[in-house]
Amino acid sequence: MLKIFSILLPIFLGIIGYKISSKKMSKYLEQNSFALKDPIINSLLKKVSFSLNLPKIEVYILEDANINGLASNDGKVFLTKGFLDKYYSGIVSAEELIGVISHELGHLALGHTKKRMVTYSLQNAFQMGLGFLISRIIPFVGIYISSFFTSLLTAKLSRLDEYEADKYATALMIKVGLGIEPLISLFEKLDKFTLGNNENLNWLKSHPSSSERIQEIKKNAESWKLSNNIFE
Repeated sequence: MLKIFSILLPIFLGIIGYKISSKKMSKYLEQNSFALKDPIINSLLKKVSFSLNLPKIEVYILEDANINGLASNDGKVFLTKGFLDKYYSGIVSAEELIGVISHELGHLALGHTKKRMVTYSLQNAFQMGLGFLISRIIPFVGIYISSFFTSLLTAKLSRLDEYEADKYATALMIKVGLGIEPLISLFEKLDKFTLGNNENLNWLKSHPSSSERIQEIKKNAESWKLSNNIFE
């Protein structure tokens, strides 16, 4: 009974912790964002919503100077103001921003935002359990070793989600007639924005490198071109 409790407690604490942080994040996003009203981007969004049989897709701009896009747990898509500024500066195109939005729609459609709660809870239990076992062999450092291995696992799962969302975005961009070029050019620009990726640390990153993502996008597009099986 004690063993079962020791397993369930970390999972329970993980769920509670995730819900609290999720609620705080939703409140932060709501208080620090506004609806995107750019006519060109919204015109392209109409094509996307029509392709997905959705009445409307609303995108919000988060007051953040960083360059990022995200999907919230309540099903909203956000672009940072830093991304929008790049668009108004002529550095990023409307089609490239639609690629970002399509990627975030992929996270929502594939259930990644909901899956994170389960993953976070299980990882919390894994970290505590592994730390306890290692501490019995190597006192005092077990928690640090378990934290390291949990970080590896978290990064790996996150990269898989990113590849899946990229795959969804690729298919969607092809379906609405924008093709994969905006996605490819976007990732090439993102490398310049971030001064390139440190490839040696890729295995510990939550996102794959731009070069890896471009390669997968091209591979998927070529596969669909041969099979003619996009969104069928």
